[in-house]
Amino acid sequence: MSTSPTPARQAFGDIAPALADYTDQMLFGDVWQRPGLAPRERSLITVASLVALYRVNELPFHLGKALDNGVSRDELIELITHLAFYSGWPTASSALPIARRVFEERGL
Repeated sequence: MSTSPTPARQAFGDIAPALADYTDQMLFGDVWQRPGLAPRERSLITVASLVALYRVNELPFHLGKALDNGVSRDELIELITHLAFYSGWPTASSALPIARRVFEERGL
């Protein structure tokens, strides 16, 4: 077991340790591990939802998680482009600079 803090612990574990526990155990330990969808599919759904709902705070983490789960840079850009017509131009155009930053941080 890793001794390094989880992303939830790093983000808000100091102020909301119970929420960090729920995030680690329920969300990523249970929901994300359910057998009905592969992690790659869950990442595509999650990124699409975050873009469509303009949840820019969570988007960098989940773009990175999507890349880790096998979603390509090009697929993420296509997802954002596609959503411009369904969730609105502002949501897509707001997601692109965030995606650019995540890609640059990863050298993509």
